[in-house]
Amino acid sequence: METLKQEALKVISRLPDTANIDDIMYELYVIDKVKKGREAAERGEIISTDDLKREMQTW
Repeated sequence: METLKQEALKVISRLPDTANIDDIMYELYVIDKVKKGREAAERGEIISTDDLKREMQTW
């Protein structure tokens, strides 16, 4: 299993040399959100599409 640091370094190394700090931070943010989403799904913390649609109607 890849450590978070290894994953971050791999993603950063794929960015173009012209990438700025905002680009790097965005990529790290996406990694974090995907990881947390997968963990939540594994714990069963999900909602159905219909429930999500109902919730969105209240926005």
